[in-house]
Amino acid sequence: MTPSDKALDVRQIAPAHRHPMIFGTFTELGAGESFVLVNDHDPKPLFYQFQAELTGTFTWDYLERGPDVWRVRIGKVGHEDH
Repeated sequence: MTPSDKALDVRQIAPAHRHPMIFGTFTELGAGESFVLVNDHDPKPLFYQFQAELTGTFTWDYLERGPDVWRVRIGKVGHEDH
């Protein structure tokens, strides 16, 4: 992780609250910033939600792929309004 990466560990958060918390964290990012999501399962459904709602505005890079911990760097694309 780089100093600009904030970590968001959702493993102890109730599943119903995870996605709103993750999207809230993403919304607070500045252009070009990112955070690392730490989860207890592959967050593939979250990826599909990001793709459906925020196409072209985010990056998604797996840093660790289980089996017990998944880490994904989620970034906000750094360009002007679309």
